[in-house]
Amino acid sequence: MNYLIIGSGATGGCIGGYLVAAGKDVTFIARGAHLAAMKEHGFLLHGTRMGEVKIDPVQACTAEDYTGKADVIFLCVKGYALEGVLPLMSKAAKPDSIIVPMLNIVGTGGALQERFPEYTILDGCIYIGSYINAPGEVTQTGDTFRVVYGEREGSAHAAQLAAIADDLREARIDPVVSEDIRSAAFAKYCMVSPYAAVEAYYDILTEPLQKPGRERDLYVALTKEAIAVGRAMGLTLADQIVDDNLMQVDESTPDSSASMYKDLKRGGESEIDGLLFQVVRLARQYGVSVPNYLMIAEKYGYQG
Repeated sequence: MNYLIIGSGATGGCIGGYLVAAGKDVTFIARGAHLAAMKEHGFLLHGTRMGEVKIDPVQACTAEDYTGKADVIFLCVKGYALEGVLPLMSKAAKPDSIIVPMLNIVGTGGALQERFPEYTILDGCIYIGSYINAPGEVTQTGDTFRVVYGEREGSAHAAQLAAIADDLREARIDPVVSEDIRSAAFAKYCMVSPYAAVEAYYDILTEPLQKPGRERDLYVALTKEAIAVGRAMGLTLADQIVDDNLMQVDESTPDSSASMYKDLKRGGESEIDGLLFQVVRLARQYGVSVPNYLMIAEKYGYQG
């Protein structure tokens, strides 16, 4: 199978880089200085599972220059950039392509499937620590590198999903083909959304969340509110999510932060609508009280 990585930053770069290192056919979509560095010097990946990998030459191009058709497409852009890559996704997909969104925004796959019924668009999420060191260079950190994906209904494409899992496994990425991907993806959302929200509200990095205090208390409260919303939607979400999330926070580096918080500090576009406002909208739709989410959303201008 051949793979297309749309969005070759920290997440997409690690997925694609590990696949290339395992001998898979991967094309990266990139732009600007990142693409220029990849073209000139190759793509450098630092990872805990493979060490340092230099990919040179690397198959990388802009969206406009891509003319192929992909068997598997990983969408690894941020929520606010999704609309801009959909023409490329549509151009690159075949009737039997598998499209796997790796976004933090809940419900992305289902929403895209409604717009593009001619393609097979899964839901998915990823557990990874990663960052961009410099143009053309990314680092994967920690012990966790898990890609979770699945069909929302049925198993019509089970063979293709199993083949993707085999490739990921060969690349030392842990694959999980979920039979309840909506719940699995929302469980990840219950980690990412509260994390981003509490950092934005208190204007903090991760360190204050790692010790008792108001910041950690708010994080727990937000997580419980998100779980309540998911359960009202009919999803299966365990109470254990709260403790699991705290363990993830405690294992993070103290100076780390959510990507939404980084974007807000830069003053540019962010995923605040999908990670914060969306919880409030869903809560109202399903009749769930989320006072802490509402408090933070209103601070950032939400008007329901």
